[in-house]
Amino acid sequence: MIDMESSAREIPVLYLVVPCYNEEEMIERSAQVMSDKLRRLMKEGKVKAGSKVMFVNDGSKDNTLKLLHKAAEKDAIFSIISLAGNYGHQSAILAGMMMARKYADVVVTIDADLQQDIEALDNFLTCYMNGSEIVYGIRNDRSSDNIFKKTTALAYYKFMHMLGSNVITNHADYRLMSKKALDALSEYQETNLFLRGLIPTMGFPSDVVYFDVKEREAGHSKYTLSKMFTLAMDGITSMSVRPLRMIAGLGFIVCLFSIAMCIFSLVDWAGGNTVPGYTTSIIVSLMMGGITLFSLGIIGEYIGKIYMETKKRPRYIIDTFVWKEDDNGTA
Repeated sequence: MIDMESSAREIPVLYLVVPCYNEEEMIERSAQVMSDKLRRLMKEGKVKAGSKVMFVNDGSKDNTLKLLHKAAEKDAIFSIISLAGNYGHQSAILAGMMMARKYADVVVTIDADLQQDIEALDNFLTCYMNGSEIVYGIRNDRSSDNIFKKTTALAYYKFMHMLGSNVITNHADYRLMSKKALDALSEYQETNLFLRGLIPTMGFPSDVVYFDVKEREAGHSKYTLSKMFTLAMDGITSMSVRPLRMIAGLGFIVCLFSIAMCIFSLVDWAGGNTVPGYTTSIIVSLMMGGITLFSLGIIGEYIGKIYMETKKRPRYIIDTFVWKEDDNGTA
């Protein structure tokens, strides 16, 4: 079935969607590398003329936007979406994909730091031509990460799988999506975005491509510890309700423990041991208080998400959009 579909597929128009936030040290180099790769793909007949690199400026405070406009003035292969503020990595990716689907047959999201191997695009396109609607880029290893990031990342993926999420291990946001898949994604309206967990739930035929992570050539990562924690919490609360069920289970265990302590106290009283157990009281009080506050915190996260969803605020606001036809008149 896939072979029949792939034989009917035409060479696609490809848009690279590149989210950017304060990348002035890398943006010119990234633009050059990505435009060169895209032109090679067009020359080899793997993508159609009119394919573009679409940069999404996510409220950068440095010269990133100025450099992007300079590149777009020189070369029509570049398109620019500038968001009105800093809406976050996931919203910037979504903004680019939703705009690019109007012009492209396939969209590949890739970071601006060039750490994700751009040469893997050939394999992405091969998978698409073989019938896949979504192709996930998976890093071969985490040797480029420090010990803390490597340990926490692996623990996070295991925890997400334990919660029932089908998030793909070692997959960031380097992926290909067809126009068909993007049109389906546009139907999802949640404000709290976690694309890494949301997209695998869509059910379209998919494949994976493995790639090596390169060292950053300039600048530094804009994904701070707080942003990684926020993304992790969004992933947990957006894709699973098991933490709430775990609280219920924990409450049941605490109730059993409380009953046991009551029985122990009654037995102790019946035996004439009326001296209060100071240590026991302190331990029980601290444990109960800690469990209560922790449980309320988890419930609060879910209530906060519900609160933000009910507001129906836009996930992003586009300030400016730059798009030009190529010299030959193609999109």
